[in-house]
Parts: sequence; C-alpha cells; structure tokens
Amino acid sequence: MTSTGHPAAPRPRSGAQHTITHGGYRATIASVGATLRELVLDGRALVAGFEADDVRPMSRGGLLAPWPNRLDAGTYTFAGRRLRVPITEPERNNANHGFVSWQDWALETATEESVTLTTRIVPVPGYPFDLVQRATYALTDEGLRTTVEGRNVGADAAPYGLGAHPYLVAGDSPVDDWTLSLPAETLVLVDDRLLPTGTAPVTQQPSKDYREARAVGATVLDDAFTGLRAGADGMFTASVVAADGTGTAISWDPAVLPWTQVYSSDKPGTPFHRAGLAVEPMTCPANAFNSGEGLLVLEPGASHTASWLIGPVRA
Repeated sequence: MTSTGHPAAPRPRSGAQHTITHGGYRATIASVGATLRELVLDGRALVAGFEADDVRPMSRGGLLAPWPNRLDAGTYTFAGRRLRVPITEPERNNANHGFVSWQDWALETATEESVTLTTRIVPVPGYPFDLVQRATYALTDEGLRTTVEGRNVGADAAPYGLGAHPYLVAGDSPVDDWTLSLPAETLVLVDDRLLPTGTAPVTQQPSKDYREARAVGATVLDDAFTGLRAGADGMFTASVVAADGTGTAISWDPAVLPWTQVYSSDKPGTPFHRAGLAVEPMTCPANAFNSGEGLLVLEPGASHTASWLIGPVRA
C-alpha cells in the first residue's frame, strides 16, 4: 500500500495540549501527567511553566498518585504483603511521586473554560490495585480550580495518597526577591534521604517559619509542613508576592489536604534555578505507605476527591 501526502507532525513531548480560557485567564493542560503546563492572567504567568515539546522538568505542574513524595527504597507492607515498586530517585534509593505523573491521560470532556482528563492505575506487581483517576481543571473569575478524584475500581482495598506539584511565580525575579506567606505551624524533620523522622514546631527552625509573610531571601526550602492554619474562609492559603505587590496564591481545605511540601527550585546552573516556588498540596507526607501517617485506604468502590485553587494576588 502506498501512502501519499505529508506525514503527520509528531505530538509534543508533553502530550496532547488542552487550552482553556476565561476572561483574561489562559491555562494549558498537557496530557502526560495531566500536567498544568501554563497558567497566565492578562499576559502574567501565575505558575512556572515549560514548552509543549519539553519533557516536563522537575515535576512542574504534575499530579502525584497513588502516593506523593518519597517512598523508602520503594518498599512497603500492606494487608500482610511485602511489596516493591521501581526506584525513581536512585541517588537517594527512593520511589518518588507515584505513577500517574508520567501516564498519558485521556480526554473525557472539554468546554471553553474546563477540561477533564482520566487515567487508570492498573495492577502491577508492586501495586496490585486498580484505580481510576479523574482530573478536572476549571477557570473562573477567581483563578484555576483543580479537582482530582481517585476511585478504587478493583476488588481489594488500596493504599492511596494524592499530591500536586505547581510552582508559583511572582514576576521575573528569582525566588529570593519574593515575600512568602505560609501559615503552617509544624515542620516535618527529615534525614539525609529526605524521609521523615518526626515533626517540630516551626518556631524551632525560624528560617522555615513563614506564618507571618516575609522575604524568602537565600533560604533553601525543600520541606514538608503540616498544622496548616485555615483562614476565615476555612481554607489554607499560601502566596508569593513580588516587590510591586503582585503575585500568586494557592488555597485548599486543610481537612482534606493536611500537608504541603515547599521547594525553592534549587538547581544551580539550570534555567530552573530558584525560578519558582513549589507549594504542593498533599494528603500525606513522604513515606506514608510505611509510616501510615495520613495514609488513605480506599475500599472497593470508594473514592477520594480533593481540590485546590490557584489565583492572582493583585497589587
């Protein structure tokens, strides 16, 4: 059989692109990882994005399930079975951020202002459970709301955790120049492999205490927090703000997502170095499959839903 015409252009490395708009907002979701690739308001970036044909750098905008953060040696015990998943952070011998972050999500529905993508976590030797993930991104006057549902469609109860990895930005200057507000009372202590060893009040490490908004400066952040303090609206809100008073905020219900990881994007010698501040909503801290801290167990047919809002801080 002879083909004619020009071959189809290759798909971008980050997958199919789904762009939604509302007012002055534009968001683009890439199908690999159901990734928030860009979020812009009137030409101003609210998150650190990347090009469509890039392989997503540093988990920017990805979703993290069925566990966020690190899993010690990729091993855990559940329902009497010792299980092992592949190591994805070999320098620390950890399995990082679950599976769905690198799966290609399918389009379910789309409108001008919203898009819903789905993927399935199929049973594998290290995670022999069957889950469907559904992510909806919707623009409103307030910003971009992300809603993620995990549903157990298998026959066995499944361990589960969820997180997300957006990098907030406040202008073109580096993180050092921004003011951070992070009303969290408790810092997670870690070892040299960034695995939790306990917790302490943030007052014990003043450099990590941002309950009152202050400049990030040269502080290196790669820390988890809990004790998230809700505002009058019942939501936990973190924000980064530039010298001109503009910036970006993220908010969520701390009863549903009681943990967050904050990372100052320290990658010297790369264009990503301190170019955004990751504020990651999470249901559990690192290594929850072993510690049980914050671990969710989805019974057959059960689901878990969480959402967060990313929006502008205006001068």
